[in-house]
Amino acid sequence: MDVNEVIDRARDSITVKRVYGEAIQQDGITVIPAALVAGGGGGGGGEGPAALQQAGVEGEAVKGSGSGSGFGLKASPAGAFVIRQGNVTWVPAVDVNRIIRGAQLLAGTAILLVGLHRLLSARRSARLLRHAWR
Repeated sequence: MDVNEVIDRARDSITVKRVYGEAIQQDGITVIPAALVAGGGGGGGGEGPAALQQAGVEGEAVKGSGSGSGFGLKASPAGAFVIRQGNVTWVPAVDVNRIIRGAQLLAGTAILLVGLHRLLSARRSARLLRHAWR
């Protein structure tokens, strides 16, 4: 697959249909799901003499060439637009893992700060006791 083909496929992959899903209608309510979509790609190539001597292989250097390309796409739920009686509201998707990571970070920071406070308090108390006995 050459670089132009990868670019064409990438262009076809990143469309508005990747961000907004098909509208769902039920009981007079329309829901349009939405996602956060990100993509990236790259490619490269080169040619030149093969490094046979560096690899420890004896013989004449031959001309080598190579190329490569790749593309990645990531989508995660963002929420949904809800249309009810002509009013549009946004309902964000709740990422439970993100909430848990935030809580863990907060708890870890609190534990670290409490430990640091206790350590500094103990050092300060020990220093005061040493000066009191002199």
